[in-house]
Amino acid sequence: MNVYDFDQTIFYPDSSYCFCMHCMKKYPGRLAPLLPLLAVKAAAAGLGLTTTQKLKEGAFSFLPRIPDIDAEIEEFWRLHWKNVQGWYLEQKKPDDVIISASPDFLVRPAAEKLGARLIATPMNIKNGRIEGANCHDSEKVRRFTAEYPGEQVDEFYSDSLHDRPMAALANRAFIVKKGVLSPWPDK
Repeated sequence: MNVYDFDQTIFYPDSSYCFCMHCMKKYPGRLAPLLPLLAVKAAAAGLGLTTTQKLKEGAFSFLPRIPDIDAEIEEFWRLHWKNVQGWYLEQKKPDDVIISASPDFLVRPAAEKLGARLIATPMNIKNGRIEGANCHDSEKVRRFTAEYPGEQVDEFYSDSLHDRPMAALANRAFIVKKGVLSPWPDK
């Protein structure tokens, strides 16, 4: 089986960022009051005073302010499907697994349309809280091996060297930069 990171790998640039901007443009009056708090959380994360998980929850704290979040996600994917990379569409297989730090509610519609299985960050769509662990770095390996015990990863694709733990599981791994695939460094 082949395993893929999602953001900046299959989808370019980042689905969480694009979704937040999509909602900000559509509902500026509802979301603008959250910006000062988000700026503080981003600064704290940059200084190492808070976790990436808390920053992500802050970024998605706007979810309760969206009138019909399911319809908004559907509209987002209708408008942003063009960001799915052609190289992936040309090589996708029925047993592909997408493993992403992005919220499961956001990536799931894309994974379903692509026919791929999904492991992502479990986030409550009603309040933006992560329910479990943020699915990044070594957490990806933990979640993958729990979901697919004994399965062999033929190829792994990611834009980030932070995914080195997942790359180490694969027979071959590739780094993806703006749609260009290269062998994983030091693999």
